[in-house]
Amino acid sequence: MPWKKLSKEEQRFDLVRQMARGEHTVSELARRFRISRQTAYKWRGRFRRRRLRGLQDRSRRPLAGPARTTVNWQRRVRTLRLRRPTWGARKLRHQLARRHGPQGVPAVATLGRWLRRWGLSRGRRRRGRGPVLRRRALLQPQACHEVWTVDFKGWYRTGDGTRVEPLTVRDLKSRYGLGIVLLSSQAVAPTQQAFRRLFARHGYPQRIRCDNGAPFGGGGPTGLTRLSAWWVQLGIVVEFITPGRPCENGAHEQFHRVYKAEAVRSPARTGPEQQRRTDRWLRHYNQERPHEGLGMKTPAEVYRKNRQRRPWRRGRWQYAAGWSESRVAGNGEIRWRGRGWPIGEAFAGSRVGLRPLRGGRWRVYFGGIVVGDLYEKEVGGLRAARYAAGG
Repeated sequence: MPWKKLSKEEQRFDLVRQMARGEHTVSELARRFRISRQTAYKWRGRFRRRRLRGLQDRSRRPLAGPARTTVNWQRRVRTLRLRRPTWGARKLRHQLARRHGPQGVPAVATLGRWLRRWGLSRGRRRRGRGPVLRRRALLQPQACHEVWTVDFKGWYRTGDGTRVEPLTVRDLKSRYGLGIVLLSSQAVAPTQQAFRRLFARHGYPQRIRCDNGAPFGGGGPTGLTRLSAWWVQLGIVVEFITPGRPCENGAHEQFHRVYKAEAVRSPARTGPEQQRRTDRWLRHYNQERPHEGLGMKTPAEVYRKNRQRRPWRRGRWQYAAGWSESRVAGNGEIRWRGRGWPIGEAFAGSRVGLRPLRGGRWRVYFGGIVVGDLYEKEVGGLRAARYAAGG
């Protein structure tokens, strides 16, 4: 029987009636009406329960479900949210459960979806981000004093138990040891004083290469500390090796191994005696010990004196017209536009420049180095610059 000649209800009634007569099997009727046997039994059952009304199509809308709630719940949520405009979905649900019982209270996700739909969601404003910049690639020096490498060799004790921290400084081009200073600690003040003496004796390099650990590198903006920021103020470029890759300063590590094997295994009794022994070893290393990386020449044969006897720059930074300037206090903050803004303790005592950008954003510079961005309408201070590996 073709289905298109009659309405659905008429076809179903015809099916049920023929099933009641029993003149044909259910399988035969199912094939004739192009339905399954289960469907034929379904319509017969519905006809027996509700007569002709049972043959009508039913709504496919589920009778119940976890996502369905009444209009009353929406009204309650909206009313409570308007009375408590600072409350989020979690607080609203907790209060509704206290007032009306936990049964049937919409889920937190449902309440949040309603609030967003009604435009009542506060939401979290996306914080501004700092700039992403490329760090300078490590320089391969072509002349002496273009790059100095510096590091602290691991501490050791002298014969009387005194702990010493060897600060080692070399010229990368000539492998010439500029100094090994045995300090009592790696604090900034004694390390800075040691570098003052080295600069007075050997002049000023163009660059200093170091690792990212204290006292050379830190976790603040740009990775600078008070010591390395002082180098920048002198006009020296600071090169940080990639974290976890000491091979980028491998020649200096080899220098440490030789020093340890020849001058540290049996240290002198006191610190001053060990310093004199270290100085004698360094003269031997520079003037007598041939170096394979130099074609078996000694470092002294390749080394040339430094003509840069004064700092590369002096005085305060000069920033471009239209920029703002502010002095960094001892706690690492600047006072700008009536508010305190944390910049970084590494820059304490220095002046930073603020270049205006769009959207109330200001880019902060320490000399020529980008420190990060300030957002006038946000709280929390600096959005530090992120420095990726250079190329």
